[in-house]
Amino acid sequence: MVKLFIPKERRAGETRVAATPESVKHFVEDGLEVIVEAGAGLRSSFSDLDYSGAGAAIATDRTDTLGRADLVLVVNPPEASEVAALRTDAVVIGFLAPYDNLEAARSLAEGNVTSLAMELVPRISRAQSMDALSSQASIAGYKAVLLAATRLGKYFPLMMTAAGTIKPARVVVMGAGVAGLQAIATAKRLGAIVEVSDIRPVVKEQVESLGGKFIELPLEESGEGKGGYAKEMTPEFLAKQREIVKKRLTVADVAITTALIPGRPAPKLIGKDMVEGMPAGSVIVDLAVAQGGNCELSKADEEVVHNDVLILGPSNLPASSMPRDSSVLFARNLRALVKLLVKEGKLEIDMEDEVVAGSLLTHQGKVINERTASLLEGSSS
Repeated sequence: MVKLFIPKERRAGETRVAATPESVKHFVEDGLEVIVEAGAGLRSSFSDLDYSGAGAAIATDRTDTLGRADLVLVVNPPEASEVAALRTDAVVIGFLAPYDNLEAARSLAEGNVTSLAMELVPRISRAQSMDALSSQASIAGYKAVLLAATRLGKYFPLMMTAAGTIKPARVVVMGAGVAGLQAIATAKRLGAIVEVSDIRPVVKEQVESLGGKFIELPLEESGEGKGGYAKEMTPEFLAKQREIVKKRLTVADVAITTALIPGRPAPKLIGKDMVEGMPAGSVIVDLAVAQGGNCELSKADEEVVHNDVLILGPSNLPASSMPRDSSVLFARNLRALVKLLVKEGKLEIDMEDEVVAGSLLTHQGKVINERTASLLEGSSS
């Protein structure tokens, strides 16, 4: 019987958990022995009693349980000491920061631990249920707008009162990926006028279907990258984009930035001069701050006020503002991937399965992901 362990997350500020009582129940029904570390779900509002009621055993000895587990599900990369405690043939699945936390990848490979990174799950139709980046980005886009609406000193919707009419807020969303689209939908539901900038013309129809106005850019080539992500553009193009968006920002009350490029620093879309051109009291929420930020002035998990513009840089909105539902969605993503690995009560790594192969970070003592392996080689040279 496959032993599945859910440890308590140790990273500061992390409130999510890799399995919920719902997913534990399904794992047990599938024939897995599930062990949950005591207190693992408390910050997501799941008690140990909830887990035991779903069929899990509750463990108090983290190191011992890590050493006995066949499969470990995590939210964040395990620390080197935790990797050392794992069996050499164990499998770890979670957000493993393959391009940023190179030491974690190195230690997993050296420990002969097989690991699958949720960031690497291929963006193909059959893997949609495993797309944890999208499930978490949707929450971030939603909460970013609510955060902006809370901090903005005016209404979002058009308000007609006995004292006169209040014009609706104007929102500029930069990046129409999953987070951006959710931000558009949420801002429109709150009654704002929404304009959207993206280097991928293909998203225009999606933007307009949600009620947003697409800001046309002078594209000589598409900014569409692999897997539906944006690709890195030239400095000349980014300069042109900033000039066009700068005009929109001079009348905007809110800017939500969501532009990310896998494995690369976030593109700088809002410069200091653009911030200084925004109306007093306006709000910027930079969702790309964990990768350097789309705004030149944003700082991770800090509030910056520049020229009477409030700049917010929440690095982990799903965990900091909606831990229960973000855990529910992430746990479902993980379960969908686990179903590809556990067959007839055995844990197998099927290299012929494009989802499994594409998600592999380390296997049989090697770093499998080519970009991560290249970065590791560069860091050691």
